[in-house]
This record gives sequence, structure tokens and C-alpha cells, in this order.
Amino acid sequence: MHIHIFWDSLAPAGLQMPVARTLSAMLGVQASISDNPVRMMGYDQARKQINAQALLDSIQAYKHRHNMSDPVLLVISQDIFRNGHSFVFGLARESVGAAVVSVARLGNRYYGKTDHDDDLIDRLSKEGAHEIGHLFGLGHCTVPECIMFRPDTLDELDGKKKMFCDDCTSQLDQHKNLEKK
Repeated sequence: MHIHIFWDSLAPAGLQMPVARTLSAMLGVQASISDNPVRMMGYDQARKQINAQALLDSIQAYKHRHNMSDPVLLVISQDIFRNGHSFVFGLARESVGAAVVSVARLGNRYYGKTDHDDDLIDRLSKEGAHEIGHLFGLGHCTVPECIMFRPDTLDELDGKKKMFCDDCTSQLDQHKNLEKK
């Protein structure tokens, strides 16, 4: 199994490899990085955000056109939302193996703090692993330190460890074993 990470040109440069290495280590699968080839759809002028569901539609169309079966994670800089939510850090659609993560609210600058690349790498890795976990069939977890815990705030995201709890690890291993067959 392999994870394709599409890095948008507006996303912070220089973080691609550390994020890919961390995701690969957390999930136990290979990850590759490439420039984003997906059309950026769904910008809502009134909200000044992109509809994450429209982005997932774009990834789905791209994967279909290019006969891709491996999971895709799109990393973008623009703020994203989903219907019924003012924002989301990321969103996944398991049925097509597509996920998107926005760095807009993951960086310290958004909160009036000094930017630190290490913080952004940590948060991108956690949120990316969370969304990819959904692509592997994992649901949300009630353990606050688990990657699959659903954070509503940056503090909750920061409180997560870069690992899955025992139950989620077991589910992830089952999924990976099924993929090998």
C-alpha cells in the first residue's frame, strides 16, 4: 500500500518531506509527495473558504481519470469548511480514498502566535494521519491522545500523540493485512 500526498503550491514549502516521513512512520506505509495536479474547486466567496467536499469531488475525478487506487491526501493552505461546520482541519471520503487537510488553522500565525515549522509539521502529520485513518476504515476514537480522536480545537489537536491507541492500532493492522491479500 502507498499514500500519495499532493502538496498544493500555496501550502508552506519545505515541510513536504518531514510530513511525509512522519506520516509514513505513524501509519507504517510508504508515502510519496508530488505537486498538486487536482483542480481546486469549491471556493465560497462569501465565506472566503473552500468547500472540502468539492475538493474531495475533484480528487475523486482525478483518481478516476488516472486509474489510481491508492489513497490520496491533498495538503492546501486555504481554509476549508464542510456543510454544517464553520471550518474543518481536514476531511476524508473513505469510499474513494481521498482526503484533504488545510494548514490555514494549523499554523501559529492564525492564532496570533509566532510561527514554528516544528508545530506545523506536528499538526499536519497528526491531522493527515487522522484523515488517512478514515481512508483505512477507522472511525473517531474517544481516547483524547489517539490520532483518531476528533479535535474541535487546536489545543485538542496538540494534545494528541503521534500514535494510535491500542484499539485503533488493531483496526489499522487488520486493514493493512487485508490490503496485502
